[in-house]
Amino acid sequence: MPSLALTDLLGSPVYDKAGEAVGKVREVAVVPQDNSSQILGLVVKTRSSGDRLLVTNSLYSINGGARATNSVSDWITYTGGDGMLLLGRDLLDQQIIDVHGRKVVRVNDVDIHHELGHDHVVLKLGGVDVGARGAMRRLLKGVVPAAALQPLLARVPPRIIPWEFVDLIEVDPARRVKLKISLDRLSKLHPADIADIVEELAPAEREAVFETLDEDVAAETLEEIDPKLQVSILSSLDSDRAADIVEEMDPDAAADLLGDMSPDASEEILTEMQPEERAEVKELMGFEEDTAAGRMTTDYMALGPGAKVEDAIEMLRNFEGGVESVSTIYIVGDKDKLLGLVPLAKIVLAPPGTPLMMLTGHMTTIHPGADEKTVAATFDKYNLLTLPVIDDEGRLTGVITADDVINMLRAKL
Repeated sequence: MPSLALTDLLGSPVYDKAGEAVGKVREVAVVPQDNSSQILGLVVKTRSSGDRLLVTNSLYSINGGARATNSVSDWITYTGGDGMLLLGRDLLDQQIIDVHGRKVVRVNDVDIHHELGHDHVVLKLGGVDVGARGAMRRLLKGVVPAAALQPLLARVPPRIIPWEFVDLIEVDPARRVKLKISLDRLSKLHPADIADIVEELAPAEREAVFETLDEDVAAETLEEIDPKLQVSILSSLDSDRAADIVEEMDPDAAADLLGDMSPDASEEILTEMQPEERAEVKELMGFEEDTAAGRMTTDYMALGPGAKVEDAIEMLRNFEGGVESVSTIYIVGDKDKLLGLVPLAKIVLAPPGTPLMMLTGHMTTIHPGADEKTVAATFDKYNLLTLPVIDDEGRLTGVITADDVINMLRAKL
């Protein structure tokens, strides 16, 4: 399919059905809520009738200028473009997310595909140019003759990101609603990749991303971001939105994050949280961060001493905690006293009806006051996936996961 650059289209002459030059292309408009890739029309600055919208079904040619099948009087009066994505205004020089390459890039030009339909030209967004070729085209347009510019551009390798791999970052909440562009493709990336992208963005753009992501995706992403940026991002959000995200975080990660914020800011978020989650996080916030208790989570699976394999499987089906916590099921007695633990592998292999107490093995535990060095050494010595934290009375107070230890060690690098 033939293509042309947005830069070449902007400013090009527009002719009416009589072949008279009546204006120039000022903008190219898309209505994303109707069709995210098809171009609706051209905003034309006419000589006598102000700005008009020439829709593509009234275009019969785009070569050597836009040529219409009707008169200027038939074109729609342009009143500001509410609900429209204007390619020049909203894309050129803007940062976008390349969801295929999992990175943030800047748009230098836009690649537009065109073909002849039944009786008019069809224009579609082909991709965005994020390379030197697009930058050179814009910089040298009008300075270097077109005949000399084209051979020069042909020697520069293209860097085009297909439009399907692009998500827009819209920092104005009002326009984000009007455009109805959500970061659906971004939310399908791994949270660690989203975190890498977010860390490259400006503060307002980070906020725009977190306003759009689902709470659970936002929570997982926030846990992957540098702690200093975590505080900045959460502080930029409304307290109710921040509370929704914090509720979906692992309790230990949420406690660490709120503990790094100012007392007033963290209290405002805690007030918006559900009572159960609020109590859980506030309890963890009371522990010293560099101790076992400060690193543990209260998201774990525990059953009573009479539980059987099928009870464990049912709990696994309904567990809403992090995936790193499903490797072990703990058996607790009266007053949460830890009686044993069962690795997930044993549960999967055991026949139905098997009491969990028959599947328990070696149990390594740690005291809440143990320091981080002891925690790391214990994980290393016994090759653990999880480590239960028990108090002086033998009660299970929380669990440290391998993921927690990795984050702890990474923070010290």
